[in-house]
Amino acid sequence: MRTRVKICGITRPVDGKAAAEAGADAIGLVFYANSPRCVDLEQARAICRELPPFVSVVALFVNASREQVAQVLDAVPVDLLQFHGEETAQQCEGFQRPYIKAIAMKQGLDLRATMDKHRLARGFLLDTYHPHVPGGGGVAFDWSQVPSGIGKPLVLAGGLTPDNVCQAVVEVRPYAVDVSSGVEVQKGIKSEDKIQAFIRGAQRGDASQAGG
Repeated sequence: MRTRVKICGITRPVDGKAAAEAGADAIGLVFYANSPRCVDLEQARAICRELPPFVSVVALFVNASREQVAQVLDAVPVDLLQFHGEETAQQCEGFQRPYIKAIAMKQGLDLRATMDKHRLARGFLLDTYHPHVPGGGGVAFDWSQVPSGIGKPLVLAGGLTPDNVCQAVVEVRPYAVDVSSGVEVQKGIKSEDKIQAFIRGAQRGDASQAGG
């Protein structure tokens, strides 16, 4: 199966277009005020207008209020919600929209028990644990922590780059890979060359698994 690719933290229409043209399956829009990649509604709409058909728009929230999420959904053509905080299943399920739940891979975490709390999630994004920042901050976690046979699509994130994504795909065999800082020239500004190299790396990982 082909590994899907999401380019997260898009802040400019040109970067969203570059991701789509390189073959990304999805782009991520961050609606978290403390992130340097946070976008407002006007920015988000401008980015979405540049996307071709069949590229999914993922809206990322961190412990957002119900009102904030609803405001985004009213203004932006979002396909999937991504919750990156301590949201309960009830909170995540309250928008009649498919969602994925991010899980920080903290030492000693019972991953299956955490997933069981979100039975209606379409998948789970596994990211590096950081005590003060939601998200990997450009640092990879120990991929051997990921058990096999989870039964739900896994999105691998945290410290992925064009240089290590092939290895990540081979070792973890995730449903998808998610990158933000690994394809940037500065926070919030993506590199078209790095995006293309990242997607080629994921494709090499797929080819390696297939014996190609």
